[in-house]
Amino acid sequence: MANTKSAIKRIRRITKQTAVNKLRKSRFRNSLKKMNSILVKKNKKEALAFLPKLNSELMKIAKTGIIKRQNASRNISRITKKINAL
Repeated sequence: MANTKSAIKRIRRITKQTAVNKLRKSRFRNSLKKMNSILVKKNKKEALAFLPKLNSELMKIAKTGIIKRQNASRNISRITKKINAL
């Protein structure tokens, strides 16, 4: 257990940050799942409409450091290829 005042404050701060990070990671996974469900339905029009929202969402999450920027770019690239293949 933390026994200095600053360590106690850090623990409080870390728990808040952890909650925010979990929320962001969840949004990342949910947006990818939503896009994948659209792709399974083979609905190209809906997929193209959702692509900019997905791109924005992934880049926001990458900007905060929850996922790496390259990871977001790779996901967007793969999804774009899948959309073009429809």
